[in-house]
Amino acid sequence: MTRAKDPVTVTICTTCKAGQIDTGEGLRPGQRLFDALSDTLPDGVRLRGAECLSACSRGCSLILSGGADRWTYVYGDLDPDTHLPDIRDGIVAYAATADGIVPWRERPQVFRKQSIARIPPQEQPL
Repeated sequence: MTRAKDPVTVTICTTCKAGQIDTGEGLRPGQRLFDALSDTLPDGVRLRGAECLSACSRGCSLILSGGADRWTYVYGDLDPDTHLPDIRDGIVAYAATADGIVPWRERPQVFRKQSIARIPPQEQPL
């Protein structure tokens, strides 16, 4: 049974340096992406940070997940300064689905090109 109302979770690697040298000054790119999204997501979308998503060579990275019936996606090479509007649009489109599959042409460019993995739903029929 698909439930379009299952909550969506966006998990962002907040320790991500996105290939930058850590000088200890300022916020890391992953934390900047987390902060930029923190007040802009629609109802039913939860934002959480993680200390590492093990996608260091593809940072900034995030995971979109939403219940046992939705596909889960891992995206990388995200820039908190230039990709933010597309990331928001992609999250909104994902949240509007019951199964997590947004038609290819309706996905923002950044989600078309920078997908690392697509993970089947837990409740996918065999």
